[in-house]
Amino acid sequence: MSKKVLLLLGPNLNLVGVRETGIYGVETAETIKEEVIAYGKTLNIAVTVFQSNWEGALIDEIHKSRLEYDGVIINPGALTHYSYSLRDAIAGVNVPFVEVHMSNIHKREEFRHTSVTAPVCVGQITGFGKNGYLMALNYIAAI
Repeated sequence: MSKKVLLLLGPNLNLVGVRETGIYGVETAETIKEEVIAYGKTLNIAVTVFQSNWEGALIDEIHKSRLEYDGVIINPGALTHYSYSLRDAIAGVNVPFVEVHMSNIHKREEFRHTSVTAPVCVGQITGFGKNGYLMALNYIAAI
């Protein structure tokens, strides 16, 4: 593979397909993960997936990304809206990050409308379900 990408998933994203199916759908996190990995292969990208419900574990992976990956796709979950530690970690590594949210965070509760992490990412994709991850892979393949 010519590029390596980390798909970094935050709190509760392991429950996609189980939790709030009206928002996130019924396709499981595992199935989505497999589809993203398979799609990456068609773009000559090796995708590694890491999910954690622990902020510190996500930060550790961000720190490692500077030595291992050509890009990171991150769905920080609810940490999007208040984790300055996550924001600072992203800003501290010289790797392009694309923030992805399966739901349209701007059509949800008011507190979800602000992302503290998006300003240190190259862009944000929101509201396209699992396709947002595929769109982010297309971007990283093109840079």
